[in-house]
Amino acid sequence: MKKLVLAYSGGLDTSYCAKYLSKEEGFEVHAVSVNTGGFSKEEIEDIGKKAKQLGATSYLSIDAVQTFYDKVVRFLIYGNILKNNTYPLSVSAERIIQAVEIVEYAKKIDAKYIAHGSTGAGNDQVRFDMIFQILAPEIEIITPIRDKKLARQEEIEYLKEKGIDLPWEKAKYSINKGLWGTSVGGVETLNSREPLPDEAYPSQLQETKPKEIKLSFEKGELKAIDDVEGEPVALIEQLDQIASKYAIGRDIHVGDTIIGIKGRVGFEAAAPLIIIKSHHLLEKHTLTKWQQMHKEQLASWYGMLLHEGNYLEEVMRNIEAFLADTQKHVNGDVYLTLSPYRFALNGIESNNDLMNASFASYGESNEAWTAQDAKGFIKISSNQSKIFNHVNPKK
Repeated sequence: MKKLVLAYSGGLDTSYCAKYLSKEEGFEVHAVSVNTGGFSKEEIEDIGKKAKQLGATSYLSIDAVQTFYDKVVRFLIYGNILKNNTYPLSVSAERIIQAVEIVEYAKKIDAKYIAHGSTGAGNDQVRFDMIFQILAPEIEIITPIRDKKLARQEEIEYLKEKGIDLPWEKAKYSINKGLWGTSVGGVETLNSREPLPDEAYPSQLQETKPKEIKLSFEKGELKAIDDVEGEPVALIEQLDQIASKYAIGRDIHVGDTIIGIKGRVGFEAAAPLIIIKSHHLLEKHTLTKWQQMHKEQLASWYGMLLHEGNYLEEVMRNIEAFLADTQKHVNGDVYLTLSPYRFALNGIESNNDLMNASFASYGESNEAWTAQDAKGFIKISSNQSKIFNHVNPKK
């Protein structure tokens, strides 16, 4: 039989693919899901049972949470990356690692085909196809939903005809949870006017009393919460549990899709937003202005290229090397207050705090230069504009 690896989530589209490809096309389907956060052991077991029921020869769940952090998330933190100054690339960043893991598994079992359930109207088709083509151009990509232009009801009817009568009713809100945030889609996000209602978000307000916390960073990575040390992945999950009870991290992102249309998606990302903003504050104290300026430009490019599936472009490794190098002195504690629906950054303490220098106190006094030094500096600094205005007098 023709050996095929299917990127399998357990949803309607990939369930259709599992049944159709095994039953109608004669493929030996090996279903693979990649956990980048958000799946319980029970959920993974249920997904596996469903895959076998649909005709898959085998099912494998690959735990890639740590890989996701090491290869992507830490650079999103180093770069303080928020797409369009809003979105922490919660789901789009996951797809890259999922695609890499799937294609590596396909090569491992010598599969000649890879399939996914993306439609022809979204971003994921680009991300999956690009990774597959770059890493394994010899493997053929099969995409039944996209190629057959299938509507949701057509998929349901086909599965019922084949004896698969599972509850496929579409939930009112589409929730995709991962380590770096949760996306939320609904009828409101299909237009430009409506907000998502409170009940659309998976985490509801439980805590109302403000809470002060301390985040400790070492070389740009989160190392402790309230002086209790841990590994970054565990700390991200812990912080999300704490902050989501305050319903922190909700927003709607409006962005440009890879295929050229505008898209709108809600998200909940308590830990990512708190970590990024805390890390950014610490950098303001510990990096020079030129480091910060160049970081912002390169981080913006990194986020855009990652979002659009260009993770394997070699310039990404160059940018990662730069971002990592800037973190040598990003050490210290950030103090915050959590409140319902928001958080406040109160301040930092760091041995690398450039405000601790004895040269001067902003707006108060200077110790390292004289008044004449300041006057000369200002005079020389204004020369360029003086010359321009002299040569080009304003009318």
